[in-house]
This record gives sequence, structure tokens and C-alpha cells, in this order.
Amino acid sequence: MRHFGHIAPAVRKRLFYREPTEFTADSPARLLSAALGATLYSPATRSRLADDIVKQGGRGVVSMVLCLEDSIGDAEVPAGEENLVHRLAELHGRSEADLPLLFIRVRTPEQIPDLVRRLGPAARLLSGFVLPKFTAERGLPFLEALATAEADSGRRLFAMPVLESPELLYRETRVETLEGIFGAVDKYRDRVLALRLGVTDFCSSYGLRRGPDMTAYDIQVVASVIADVVNMLGRADGTGFTVTGPVWEYFRIQERMFKPLLRQSPFLEVQAVALRETLIEHAMDGLLREISLDQANGLLGKTCIHPSHVLPVHALSVVSHEEFSDAQDILRPERGGGGVLRSAYTNKMNEVKPHRAWAERTLLRAEAFGVANEDVGFVELLAAGLAE
Repeated sequence: MRHFGHIAPAVRKRLFYREPTEFTADSPARLLSAALGATLYSPATRSRLADDIVKQGGRGVVSMVLCLEDSIGDAEVPAGEENLVHRLAELHGRSEADLPLLFIRVRTPEQIPDLVRRLGPAARLLSGFVLPKFTAERGLPFLEALATAEADSGRRLFAMPVLESPELLYRETRVETLEGIFGAVDKYRDRVLALRLGVTDFCSSYGLRRGPDMTAYDIQVVASVIADVVNMLGRADGTGFTVTGPVWEYFRIQERMFKPLLRQSPFLEVQAVALRETLIEHAMDGLLREISLDQANGLLGKTCIHPSHVLPVHALSVVSHEEFSDAQDILRPERGGGGVLRSAYTNKMNEVKPHRAWAERTLLRAEAFGVANEDVGFVELLAAGLAE
């Protein structure tokens, strides 16, 4: 699989200066954690779950979570488990290249080895498990269960803990909770693919809900948690982890808003582009601002609950030609001694030592999502994806 792999090769060649790399579920964890992109959640109770997985994989989704936790009712859990086992069995035998990376969001540690056992050969389709309401006390049993299931199945399985507990939100317990979380995930560092933020749970503790024209960063009590999570768990000194962006709850933007524009005659191209930009600005403004703020605050990837969110996340994750040029200049071997240099775009100064960690992260993102050609921006990437 690869990002934008659902787009025709000729179109990719026009869009990208350097195309996204191909990867599989067996690729190095460092690449997979950067390449998660828009992780699409789906309730495990869906009767057409197998068809949904194949369809979304064909539309550019590269990671999915099959949810047995908050997205279904308490009484639905046994039926959800049974459905999940049967639907993944339907996919057994398909090429893994046709499927996204698949994770199961469980409620209890015991579900992890039980589901792996019940899946049998179909467990090869799993990349891991999402661990809810993660703290050191609650999280370690999940990680131990994951290690047991991995040993029993012979399959590499990753964990994605969700940071969403009240202890993490409340100021008086936050630092202690973060220190405990770090100790737990550091012990299982090789199996922790990413840390996910549960902002909806944070808001619920105060009876809050952000509107469609606001971002998580506008809710100060939430923004303070994100800042502290990145501060203690997302450092670029080798001790940090990939931290993904919070879920966006609104999905009023639909593909049908764009597709008629993509069939306009060449003579109306200018008007079509202008109208697309207007629609994007008004219908997706909150989502686009939040994705941009995620990246500015050190987050990579995003939890998504609707397919219409996937392409915007991926399009904004593509590295611009200017960013790529700066990163390459900073990391040239002859720059190892430091110093300051004018950017190739002659619009900024690049400081070699302070910007090195940024450059390394940028090149990793470029490997996962590609580098756009000089004249290609977000609108062109989004329109190309919607046209497929």
C-alpha cells in the first residue's frame, strides 16, 4: 500500500516531486507510525464490515480501527466480537496489499488474546490493538496481554494507547499520570506504534463540545493537555512517541459537493478551482485549521470517524517542495558543524542545529506521504483524490 496509491500513476507523477513510498504491515515501525495518516474508525457491529474495509482501502485509507468500545453499546459487545471474527474470516486469503492496516479497539485486556485465538489464521490481518483510557495502572495489563497474544500467534502486534482518562486531564494528577504512562509505554517501546488523544472524553469531563468552526486548540483546558502530552511523550530526542491528532466530529462535507466540478470543461477550469476553494474554505474550515494546528503542535495523523475526513488529512500531510528543500539543505553532511544558511527559496534562514530535528521529521513524513511538485498545493491533491 501507499498513500495516494488509489490515484492513477500518471496523475501521481504530475502531483508529486517524490511519490509516497510503498509499505506493508511488516514495514519498520518508524515508517508505519508516520504513515498511519487518517485512521478511520468503524463500529465492529457493522454487518458489511468486510466490504467496508475493502472499499475504504480502495479509496486511500491506510489504517482502520474496528471498534468494540465507545462506538457500540455495552450490550452489543458479544455480538460485535462475533461479527468481527466472522467478517475478518471473510477477508482471510485476500492479499494484505489490498487492505488497510487493521487494529481492534478493545475494552478489556482479556479480549486481546481471546480475539486472536478466535480469529485463528485470520489474525494475520491484524496490525494490533487500540487500548482505551490508558494509564500506567490500567494500561500495563493491556500491554502484557498484547505480548502474550503476540507470542501465541507468532504475529507482530502493535499497541496504540488512547490517552483520555480524567487523571490526565486534571491538573493535580496530570504530571504523575504522564510519568506513569511514559514508564509503561517505554517498557514496551518496540510495540507502541503511536499514542492517540481522546479529546471527546476530555471535553465530557467539563460538559464541553467544540463547534464546527472551532478546533481542539480553542478549548483551553483541552489545549493544555495536548501541550503537556507532547511535552512529556512527544519529544524529538529519541525518547518520544508519535502522537496523533484528535477526532473531528463533523462530517457535513461530502464528495458530491466536489465531483460535479471535476467534470467541468477546460474553459471553466479557473472558475471551478475558485469554487472548489470557496467550498473548502466554508465547509471544511474547522477541520483544515485543526489539522494544521495538529502538525504545528507536533502531532502526526488523526483519528477520523467519517471517510470524508481522510483525504484532507492526507493532502495536508504531503510535504511541500519548499519544506523538502529546506530539510535536505539542513541535513547535508557538510552542514554537520552547524551554522545558518539562506533557504533555496530565499525567503527564510535555516539554522542547522536548531532545525535538525524538524528536518528529520519532515523527511520521514516525505517518505510516508510524498513531496508535492512546486506548483501543486492542497486543492490539487484533494481534487485528484476525489476524482478517483
